[in-house]
Amino acid sequence: MDTTQRNHQNLAFVGDDGRSTASTVEISTNSPALRDNSDDQEAAKVPEERATWGKGVEFLMSCIAMSVGLGNVWRFPFTALDNGGGAFLIPYLIVLFLIGKPIYYLEMVIGQFSSRGSVKVFDLCPAMKGVGIGQVISISLVTTYYVAIMGITLRYLYESFRSPLPWSECRPEWESFCVASSLGNTSQLASPMDMDSLPQRQPVASAELYFLKEVLHEKPNIEEGIGLPNWELVIGLFIAWSCVFFIIRRGVKSSGKASYFLALFPYVIMGVLLVRAVTLPGSIDGIYYFIKPQWGKILDPKVWYAAVTQCFYSLSVCFGNIIMYSSFNKFGHNVHRDATIVTGLDTMTSLLAGFTIFGILGHLAHEIGTDDIGSVVKGGAGLAFISYPDAIAKFKNLPQIFSVLFFLMLFVLGIGSNIAMTSCSVTAIRDRFPNFGQWQCSLLIAVVSFFIGLMYITPGGQYMLTLVDFFGASMIALVLGIAELYTIGWIYGTDRLCKDIEFMLGRKVGLYWRLCWSIITPLIMTVILIYFYATYQPLTYNNIVYPNWAYSIGWLITAFGILQLPIWMIVAIVRDPGQTLGAKIRGAFTPKKNWGPSDPLLREQYHKEIENELTPKRGQGIWAAIKQNIFG
Repeated sequence: MDTTQRNHQNLAFVGDDGRSTASTVEISTNSPALRDNSDDQEAAKVPEERATWGKGVEFLMSCIAMSVGLGNVWRFPFTALDNGGGAFLIPYLIVLFLIGKPIYYLEMVIGQFSSRGSVKVFDLCPAMKGVGIGQVISISLVTTYYVAIMGITLRYLYESFRSPLPWSECRPEWESFCVASSLGNTSQLASPMDMDSLPQRQPVASAELYFLKEVLHEKPNIEEGIGLPNWELVIGLFIAWSCVFFIIRRGVKSSGKASYFLALFPYVIMGVLLVRAVTLPGSIDGIYYFIKPQWGKILDPKVWYAAVTQCFYSLSVCFGNIIMYSSFNKFGHNVHRDATIVTGLDTMTSLLAGFTIFGILGHLAHEIGTDDIGSVVKGGAGLAFISYPDAIAKFKNLPQIFSVLFFLMLFVLGIGSNIAMTSCSVTAIRDRFPNFGQWQCSLLIAVVSFFIGLMYITPGGQYMLTLVDFFGASMIALVLGIAELYTIGWIYGTDRLCKDIEFMLGRKVGLYWRLCWSIITPLIMTVILIYFYATYQPLTYNNIVYPNWAYSIGWLITAFGILQLPIWMIVAIVRDPGQTLGAKIRGAFTPKKNWGPSDPLLREQYHKEIENELTPKRGQGIWAAIKQNIFG
């Protein structure tokens, strides 16, 4: 297909405002794309045109706000430190190049090309619709606990206005085993069981006790249940969900406007914190500790597994969010540029956050008189709610200001990511039920998720959060993400996908993308899945084993998400109008007749060209077909 010709064809169909210009084209009523069929009749019932971003930059800002989140601030620094420090950057950048960037661009492309959400986009292969449904289930589960973390963040933000900071002092009931942050001592993260059972125990920092005792009211175990919600966190949870609802109530019209603030404001705060960090005594030691390479770990499979999972979840690929956002783009928007910007910026933000966090932790180690910076570092949420607050409490001048800035940054980052997650669920529902209003659907999801989220702000809430994150996010997303890659790369076909991109953007697709989409990316993801199950160990929280009923709930959640794949495959085969079983199966794995651009004029032209492209290739041998799919 001639690229110059394709550009002129796009200009003939799409005006400056993104709407079709029907006067330039004569429609053929005999076109197979416009024949009377159930899919076109169903599309005709949609009451209004699909919304689009007000400006192309709103899409870019929304993707930045989505992908740059809590994982960059607390997950990446600790993951890098735990997996070789500076040496971790080598596998991480390789994985970003071979997995993160290809999947990000892939999902942008199919969402924009079809103007369909993360479920309806599988009209390209109806038998695999379960992939999209399972991903919506997974992201909906993530949404419920993600906003609960925002509720905890708001509690810390509110308390940051107090002087002295409440986590800098020991409460009277803790005096026998507490060391105040201002006294310059700390300890390893303790579990509630450690603090409640041993008469001769190591002292615990007041910041850690404040998090476990005052904020979470954490239980030693959940053998007898998870308890009742903490009313202070309920208020934070309600405020967080209210923010999400008001931002998405009008769809991309409202969330697009908010994206400028959600994407850019955290960088302003991060810049202020970084400048403050590098001016503190001991900060350089902390930054060096963060980037110091441990070359002995670079060949460890666990390090590469950590790099893949960090890249996978940091960019939010294979959850449906990217497909959903790009579906609101105008047809010719340059998603190649946006994918490059977002994936690069995400990595730079992770490094920037690491320098900031470890610069301040280096100052904490300096203040308490230790050279072992690792002794003041807590993993996961402990980095944000224990180590960092503990370090800020030791600032001699106005620690409240820097505490407010840090937790405000966390809240804005979290809201930006959650806007995408919730919008993904809303879009999936409204694609199926177009008469369901945007604000009504948004309100319904917010209310239901709020009540589910109460589970995570109980004394046993962190146990349940860890359980749902592992079984509802990690396991489901990995399996369905691999299914998505094989579906688009081999059932729909890498070669056809590249033709779609050439039709939409007027640019040929290079060998790098073809090799990643067809071989490298799905193969690496498959190896990671095998490694995941080969090294599987029962989930624990702070080395505490879950009761059997909790594991049962976890596996039921995983099964519910993954079983969407075979269930909807069977449904698609049964519904297909083919006369024989073989015909039904072939039909279920063939794109629907209305697959393609949403504009009927573009879709007619697309069907003509794709038919001309595919007809000569039918009937070729399997090896020729494989070669054609990979190399074109």
